[in-house]
Amino acid sequence: MHYRLILFLIILFSCTNKKSDNQQWPVSGGSHANIRYAGISQINTTNVHLLTPAWEFHTGDADTVNHSQIQCNPLVIDGMLYGTTPEMKLFAIDAATGKQQWIFNPFDSVDVGNVSFFIMNNCRGISYWTDGANDKRILYTAGSYLHCINANDGTIMKSFGDNGKVDLHAGLGRDVSLLFITATSPGTVYKDLIILGSRVDEGPAAAPGHIRAFNVKTGKQEWIFHTIPEPGEPGHETWDNPNAYQKIGGANNWSGMSLDEARGIVYVPTGSASFDFYGGRRTGNNLYADCLLALEAATGKYIWHFQNIHHDVWDRDLPTAPALVTVMHDGKKTDAVAQPTKTGFVYLLDRVSGKPLFPVEEKAVPFDTELKGEKLSQTQPVPTLPKPFARQVFTEADINNLLPDSSREEIRKRWMGYRKDHMFAPPSKQGTIVFPGFDGGAEWGGPAFDPESGLLYVNANEMPWVLTMVDKPLAPKKENYLEAGNRIYQQQCLACHGSDKKGTGNYPSLDSVKIKYTPSTLLTLINSGRRMMPSFRHLSDEVKNAVAAVLLDDKTSAKKLFPPQPVDTFLQLPYGITGYNKFLSKEGYPAISPPWGTLNAIDLNTGDIAWKIPLGEYPEFSKKGIITGTENYGGPVVTAGGIVFIAATRDSKIRAFDKKNGKLLWEYMLPAPGFATPAVYSLNGKQYLVIACGGGKLGTKSGDSYIAFSLPE
Repeated sequence: MHYRLILFLIILFSCTNKKSDNQQWPVSGGSHANIRYAGISQINTTNVHLLTPAWEFHTGDADTVNHSQIQCNPLVIDGMLYGTTPEMKLFAIDAATGKQQWIFNPFDSVDVGNVSFFIMNNCRGISYWTDGANDKRILYTAGSYLHCINANDGTIMKSFGDNGKVDLHAGLGRDVSLLFITATSPGTVYKDLIILGSRVDEGPAAAPGHIRAFNVKTGKQEWIFHTIPEPGEPGHETWDNPNAYQKIGGANNWSGMSLDEARGIVYVPTGSASFDFYGGRRTGNNLYADCLLALEAATGKYIWHFQNIHHDVWDRDLPTAPALVTVMHDGKKTDAVAQPTKTGFVYLLDRVSGKPLFPVEEKAVPFDTELKGEKLSQTQPVPTLPKPFARQVFTEADINNLLPDSSREEIRKRWMGYRKDHMFAPPSKQGTIVFPGFDGGAEWGGPAFDPESGLLYVNANEMPWVLTMVDKPLAPKKENYLEAGNRIYQQQCLACHGSDKKGTGNYPSLDSVKIKYTPSTLLTLINSGRRMMPSFRHLSDEVKNAVAAVLLDDKTSAKKLFPPQPVDTFLQLPYGITGYNKFLSKEGYPAISPPWGTLNAIDLNTGDIAWKIPLGEYPEFSKKGIITGTENYGGPVVTAGGIVFIAATRDSKIRAFDKKNGKLLWEYMLPAPGFATPAVYSLNGKQYLVIACGGGKLGTKSGDSYIAFSLPE
C-alpha cells in the first residue's frame, strides 16, 4: 500500500508538472503586447539544429491557379491549435498531433445575391474569448463579415449579431454598402469587447477606416472612434476641406493593434487616407491618418496620438501593430511603444503620454509639385534614435553591383530620369523612386522583442519602386463599350494591372482572363474582389459590363452604345498612377545592390543597431558565396532559449538565428514559402514551433499546410 501511494504521488506530480509546462500562444503575436516572445527554453542554441517536423496538417484547399496564400499566425489554447485556410475556412486541430478536430466554412450558406460576402480576404490572425468556463469563442473576419464561432465544436454562435455574424459595412456613420471593406488582421479582445480595424479600398471611392468595438456576446457595436474626425471633434481642423470627412476614406487600421490590459489602453496604427498618391481633395495634415493612436479600450475615448507622416502621398501606412516594451531610459525602466515603419524608422514613445523617448525633429522636405491642387507638407517627423534599420535613399553608388555592365548602364540611365532627391521626394509624372519601397522597411509580420536584452528584431525589405503619376481621362458625354471599358480600366485597374495588362508589383497579369472567366464569373469577381483586389460594387452595371467586355475582348458588347454616367466630381481625380512598379533590371533583379531583405536587431535601450544580416537567398548567388537577402513577408519570434525564428523569405526556408549575434543555427526547406509569423508553444512538456506554409506571393507556388517542429524524442 505504501509503494502504491508513492507511485500514485509520482504519477500525479509528473502529470502536474507536464500541465504546468504547457505554454500557450493565446493571442495573435503571442500576447496582447505583440512582442512575439516565448518564455520557453527547451529548444535552445545548443540543440536547435536537431529540430525535425513533428506533424504537418494539410488544409486541402490551396488555389495554385490564383496564387492562394496563408498568412495566419495561429493560436494555441488548451492543447488545440486554431488557424485559417487559403479559402478562409476556420479549423481546430490537436496541437500535439495535427489531427483535425473540426472545420468551419463561412461560405457554406451564402446568400448568392449578396456578392460582398464572397470577398476572399487574407487572414493574418484570429481572436479568442472565453468566460473562463465553457463559453469559448473564435472571432474572425471572412469576406465583409465578422464571424463568431464556438471554439469547442466549430458551430456558429447564432446569438451573435445576425445569425453569428456582423456586416462591417454597417455602423460607420455613412452609406458604404457598395464599398469594399474587410479585415486582414485580428481584432483585439478586451474584457467583453472585440476592437476591430479594417481594410478598405485605397482608391478614391473608399470607406472610412473608423475603429469600432463590438460586444463579443451579442455583436452589438459598443463604440466608434472616427479616424477621419467629424465637425467638432479634435483633428477635424487638419483637413482643409471641412466636408472631406463625408467623402474621404482610408485612415484605417489594417495592420492590427496592441493592448495594455493593465492600463486599459489599446494602441492603434493607421494607414494613409485615400487616394494614396494624390491628396488634392484632402489637403492638410490629415489626422488621424498615418498615426499611432492610444485609445481607452473600454470606451474608444482619445488619449493621445503621434503622426509619423503628414499628408501621406507615398502609401506609407504604419504596417504592423506596435510592440509594447519596457526599456531602460535615463537610468530607469520605462514602459514604451515601439512602432516600426515602412520608412525604416522605429518610433519609441512613452506608453502613457505618447512623448518620444528619443528626440523627433520636424525636418524640411521637398514640397514642390507639378500636380494641380496638391499641397504637400513642408516638414516630416524624423527620429534621432533608434537608428534607421533600412537604407532610405537610392544613390548612383547603390546600383546593383551583381549585374553585367550593360544592365548596370541601362539601370543608371533609367535612374537618372527619375526623381530621387529625397526619401520624401514628391510623386511626379517623370517617375519618383519610392524607397525602401511600397512594401519596404517593416511589414505586417511585425517585430519581436526580447525582454531580457531589450533587443527589437525587425525584418525589412529594401526594394525600390517607381511611382509615376499620369493624367486620368474624364468621362465624355457619349462613348461605346470599348471606349468606356478602356477608360474605366485606366481609371480603376491600370494602377495594379498595368497599361499592358501584364500586372505590376505583386499584382497579377490579366492574360488568362479570357480562359478562366465567363462574362458572368468575371462580373462576380469585379463585384466581390479577391484578396488584394477590392470590390467594385459601387460602379454601375454599365461600367462593370464595359470593363468585362474589354477584358474578355467581347466585340459584340463593344459595339453597343454606352450611356453617359453620373460622375461624382469630388472623387473624379485628375491624376492616377501607372502601376505598382518595382525598379528591376532586365534580368528581373532589384536595381539596387543587395541586401534586398534583412533581419535587424535594434537595441531599444541605446537606439543602436546591435546586428544586421541579409535574410534569404537566391540560389544562383548563394552558390557563389553571396547572400543577397530576398523580399520577405511575415515576422520573427524570439524565445528564452536564445533563438530568433523566422520564415518569411521567397526561398521557402525557415531559419533559426542566435538572438545575440545573428548567427545562423538551423534552416529547413518548407513545402511552400512561409509568408506568415510562426507560433511557439509547449504541450505536455514538449516545445513546438509551427508555421503556415501558404506561399503564393512574389510568384511563388501556393501551399496548404501548417508544419510543426520539435526536438526528437
